[in-house]
Order: sequence, then structure tokens, then C-alpha cells
Amino acid sequence: MLLASVVAGVLAVALVLAGVMWLTGSDEVGQPQAANEPVEVDPTSLENLPVADTHATIEGAPEDPDPQGKTDGTIVHPTVTTPVHDAPDGEPIARMEPEQLGDTWLTVIDEQDGWVQVLMPSRPNLSTGWLPTDDLEEAYTPYVIEVHLESMEMNLRFEGEQVESWEIGIGKEDTPTPTGRTYLMGSFTDSNQPFSEVILPLGSHSDTLDDFGGGPGTVAIHTWPTEDVLGTATSHGCIRVPQHALERLTEVPLGTPVLVDQQ
Repeated sequence: MLLASVVAGVLAVALVLAGVMWLTGSDEVGQPQAANEPVEVDPTSLENLPVADTHATIEGAPEDPDPQGKTDGTIVHPTVTTPVHDAPDGEPIARMEPEQLGDTWLTVIDEQDGWVQVLMPSRPNLSTGWLPTDDLEEAYTPYVIEVHLESMEMNLRFEGEQVESWEIGIGKEDTPTPTGRTYLMGSFTDSNQPFSEVILPLGSHSDTLDDFGGGPGTVAIHTWPTEDVLGTATSHGCIRVPQHALERLTEVPLGTPVLVDQQ
């Protein structure tokens, strides 16, 4: 199942909320503005940009140019709230917070001088954005998670070599698991969830459900109380895995690429 309302609550708690900044000042030194004169606010300032998170739809986000492409394993963490641009030195379209379900780690798919292009956690699926490298901490993940929908198989690769393979359950025909390149967005434990205490949200969303159970329709990897769902297309879009697989996947760094195809 897709993340339910309790998951949406966890997501909301994990987000860093940005307050409205009230600007004061003067037109010139020694010339204060009248109290009833409206203050012009730069529409591209961080406070006026939407947060690029799993609840948002970011207009103008460039689409992933290679939805099944491999990466070199570079992942980045914003150390401060930073603007997301539609191109290097382009227009700001959103802002990325340092925390979302813990520290925010994003998959890098391209880079130019002083800029990296990352996969986004927001709608629409396959959204990307460009971040200035001055605001980022860089790291490396040796892992790639592959999800093959037709064969209902998940492979875990380490430094290019397959180290694990599991039978999985996927989305049913009218609520399919979306294909394309996404990433491991978060990891949290919720003992109140009857289907899976540990949930691994991805940076993708259902293409057929705008929301589910009060949540934003975020696709996740999780277990299920019975293993008869493995090898079946019966979920609302999430990827169901055996318990031992989920335990192994919790060792994978956030920001790790997840490649979902129709094979």
C-alpha cells in the first residue's frame, strides 16, 4: 500500500518549516517607508519558493533526460536551505531543505561547473533540479537497487556486482508501480503500522492516485504480514519485499539510485 495518513504525519514532522519573513526598511538612508506602504518582496527569494518535498508538485522542473541511466554513485546533502534551479544559473523553481525524513540525500545525475543536477522527491515523477555545489556536502554510494516489474524481482548491486536478489510484489494494473529512475528518499520505523514497521519511501509517486489514506501517494518499499503477496501485482503502487530483504535494504545509504523498469 502507499504511505497512509500516519506516514504523511511522520513526513510532516520531519520537514523543516520555513516561516514568513516580514521585511522592513527604507527607500533611502534616512527616508523610512510609510507604515501603510506595501513592501515589495523578491518573488524568487527562498521564503517564496515552494519546498521540494514528497508533498509538493514543482512546476517547471526539468524531466530526467535518461530515466534508466546509470550514475557514478555521487549523492549530495544540502547543508542549508538552498534554491533549486531549472538549469545551471537558471530560474529558481523551488527550495530544498536539509532534512526530510532525516537528512536529505539526493542522487546526482549530471554536473557542470559549480552545479549538480539531482533527482527530486516531488511530483511530477522523473522531476530533476539543479543545485549550487557551494551549499552541498558530497558523498558516494556503492549501491544500486534494481526493480524489474514483469519478472517481479529486485536486485541489489554493490559496485556493479549483484549481491542480492528477491521476489517482490508490485502495483496492480490500475495502480501500477511507476517506472523510471528514482532514489531511496528515507527510512523510518513506525510500530503502529500493521503491514510493515520499517518503511523506505522513494522519491516517486503513484501515477494514478493523487493521495492515499491521507498521504501524498508516495511509493515505498516495505514488507507485508504474509508472503503470498510476493510474485503478485496487488499493491497500490508500493514494492513489497520479504522481511530479510527489508533488513538488508536498511543498510543502504539514503540517496541510493532505484531503477524501476518493465523487464
